[in-house]
Amino acid sequence: MLWQQLKHKKLNGLDWTRQKIIGNYIVDFFNASNKVVIEINGYSHDNEAKQNNDTKRDEYLESLGLFVIRVSAKDVMQNLDGVIEFLKDHKN
Repeated sequence: MLWQQLKHKKLNGLDWTRQKIIGNYIVDFFNASNKVVIEINGYSHDNEAKQNNDTKRDEYLESLGLFVIRVSAKDVMQNLDGVIEFLKDHKN
């Protein structure tokens, strides 16, 4: 659902890449011009081990000068308009 919005440049007119390989990771969405990564977190991210992995992943991505935004899959499914507004207003 979010990809449909991003690929049609409905998020501030920006170009986004889906499933971009960065280092040893595949990020959900990537905007090269602003160096922004959007990660969608499903319920599998609710356990401590996965959260620790997410922290290491974010630290690596940030060490490359990237800005990481995490959004819950539930919010994407239930409130896509709100997610888009949140992302539009999010400043890196």
